[in-house]
Amino acid sequence: MSTDETQREIIDEFSLLDGDREMSVMYLMELGQKLPALTDEHRTDVNLVKGCQSKVWLATTLKNGHVYFSADSNTAVTKGLVSLLIRIFNGHLPQEILGADLFFVKEIGMDRFVGTQRTNGFAAMIDRMKKEAEVLKSNAGVRA
Repeated sequence: MSTDETQREIIDEFSLLDGDREMSVMYLMELGQKLPALTDEHRTDVNLVKGCQSKVWLATTLKNGHVYFSADSNTAVTKGLVSLLIRIFNGHLPQEILGADLFFVKEIGMDRFVGTQRTNGFAAMIDRMKKEAEVLKSNAGVRA
């Protein structure tokens, strides 16, 4: 599934909540609970996402040219937010991640149910994931 198709799926899911702030936050927390736990070996300072008020650890792997992220957070809502990004980006080529336009954020009205601090942290997560994809893309070019 393309990044755009996954985003449309997320938009459809949130549309069922009819803009209800409390239900949207609960749904985010539920999504976070479904995210597999990050191993202790990945809960390092190197994997901490800078710019997040909550602690967010992000680990990146490359398998057969495709990027896979795993993450965890010390707060349920933030874990739900990072799970959305993982859902969109996992299994894609670095250049697909770099070229992805994350239109779902505006479409689901995330600013209505996620505060300014979390919005800044969410932007930091996106930035970190795209930087990881850029590094992997650059490294792949060196090996070619």
